[in-house]
Amino acid sequence: MINTPDYPALLATAVAEARQGLAEGGIPIGAALYHADGRLLGCGHNRRVQDGDPSSHGETDAFRKAGRQRSYRETIMVTTLAPCWYCSGLIRQFNIGTVVVGESETFRGGIDWLGENGTTVIDLADKECMEMMQGYIAANPEVWNEDIGE
Repeated sequence: MINTPDYPALLATAVAEARQGLAEGGIPIGAALYHADGRLLGCGHNRRVQDGDPSSHGETDAFRKAGRQRSYRETIMVTTLAPCWYCSGLIRQFNIGTVVVGESETFRGGIDWLGENGTTVIDLADKECMEMMQGYIAANPEVWNEDIGE
């Protein structure tokens, strides 16, 4: 019998990271990389504003903090917002098996492409994630547009 992870519990780690990023003056996108057995491998948040690094997205921060893994197929990337094309590329490059998205209403990113290419995508449509991101975008549209390359 295969145990299905408690996806909302995993999302809580990413939400805490998003809140931390917002408290630091950054974009509130958090992420966590878990092994399918429930072990947290690494977590992080978007640090583009704080570090002045355009490549420091939430998913990349969590991925880097997880360190090297022999394989990523049995990992779960949990993120508060659907991953952008850059982060979707990272997910495909390393064959991360599952992506859990807090929400994709605000930004759809590459989740359709990920699903079409064999990644399991689970969208939790989390109200808190939507409110946090939509509030940030309304207050900081220029920073948001820079984050998604517009």
